[in-house]
Amino acid sequence: MSQNIKIDPYGFREYDARWLYEKDINQSGIENLGKGLGTQIKIHTKKENPNVIVGHDYRSYSEEIKTALKKGLLSTGCNVEDVGLSLSPMVYFAQFNLDADAVAMVTASHNENGWTGVKMGIAKGLTHAPEEMKELKEITLNEKFTQGEGNEKQIKDFDKIYKKDLISKNKIKKKIKAVVACGNGTAGVFAPDILRGIGCEVIELDCNLDWNFPKYNPNPEDLEMLHEIAKVVKKNNADIGFGFDGDGDRVGVIDDKGNEIFSDKIGLLIARNLSNKHKNSKFVVDVKSTGLYSKDAILIENNCETIYWKTGHSHIKRKVNTEKALAGFEKSGHFFFNQPLGFGYDDGINSAIQVCHLLDNQNKKMSEIINELPITFQTPTMAPFCKDEEKYIVVEELVKQIKNLKENKTEIDGQVINDILTVNGVRFSFEDGSWGLIRASSNKPSLVIVTESPTSDERKKKIFDFIDELLRETGKIGEYDQKI
Repeated sequence: MSQNIKIDPYGFREYDARWLYEKDINQSGIENLGKGLGTQIKIHTKKENPNVIVGHDYRSYSEEIKTALKKGLLSTGCNVEDVGLSLSPMVYFAQFNLDADAVAMVTASHNENGWTGVKMGIAKGLTHAPEEMKELKEITLNEKFTQGEGNEKQIKDFDKIYKKDLISKNKIKKKIKAVVACGNGTAGVFAPDILRGIGCEVIELDCNLDWNFPKYNPNPEDLEMLHEIAKVVKKNNADIGFGFDGDGDRVGVIDDKGNEIFSDKIGLLIARNLSNKHKNSKFVVDVKSTGLYSKDAILIENNCETIYWKTGHSHIKRKVNTEKALAGFEKSGHFFFNQPLGFGYDDGINSAIQVCHLLDNQNKKMSEIINELPITFQTPTMAPFCKDEEKYIVVEELVKQIKNLKENKTEIDGQVINDILTVNGVRFSFEDGSWGLIRASSNKPSLVIVTESPTSDERKKKIFDFIDELLRETGKIGEYDQKI
């Protein structure tokens, strides 16, 4: 790689690419990424001049990164269709609407300022999975680029087409009062308009664009953002609160009493609501999600099946696609709606709309609807530090240990493990429906730990203590980002 090109290989993650701009990647590095992606798109589409949709989020440097990326794409022969300031789901939607061959969205989503990245995909509605990321990394780092001549087209006002598509299909009858929080991220110019358009009364919170993120990062898993929404919901006596992440593909939900509802529980409520109309459907959820799906009476009554699958938006998206599932729900707030509700990709605004339909269909407050679910005690997602180059090895060892504990019928808080799922790290469950999860984070040097018990808060903690002890014994784990 020539002297002035900088690309840290670790920036190629499982399903997107993320770097600290100028520290880990520079402009020439981004241009090479564009060349790598362009080459890859040509290989997969077997076209001389494939059409690529490109968009960017509202960070100060996203536009210059997009310019460098486009330069790389054009040099391989790709035709670029630039939709301008975008949410990731708007770029995914554009691929269907404009019938394009691929997408490249410049965003680091909710990461702190300084980060940049690209979410990309070739097959419609799907983003790169680990195999494609590996291929892209090899093409880019080895500079195996094709040459060609592409041209560029600016697509004006595409945001209006995207907004209209969601509004026209989703009108509601009830006047739902919704707090819409965007953390000063890009969703601020989309979410309030769309939710107003379907018939909500919208109270805006930090919807003006400010790439300095003066209050907090737009991340619906961040407690600071959720507490802020809760305050505004209570003050305004609102029916619901929505918090969107930086690139608009995730949503967090707060009920009318100001309580956060974990996304997997929201998913279950949406699944229940949809199952009444769409019987015999399949739903896909990730391994961090509540165990309630598998035993839910309403889903069983409507003959619906739930599949637990690997965490990560590209994995769940693909599984929704291959299983022809009606919807997929990820604990982090990525929800996927397949036809007739959507095109299978994750769109935080469409997710919020589905919650509005849920409220529209029932004569109850959100807090009453959520109280109909059995109570479970669940930890937040906890991420103890573990080096990128060690995390997968550590998890492999732990999988073996837990399998041994199951075989030897070793008791943990008085119960033996009765089920192990290893599609993604290890999720081990007990007779009473309690479970624990250990997996490697796909985009940070850390592990991911979650535990849940339908029995007691105490048991949830005991399972966590057991996991924490296993981790300590490895000697390879650092500080947690948060801990119960």
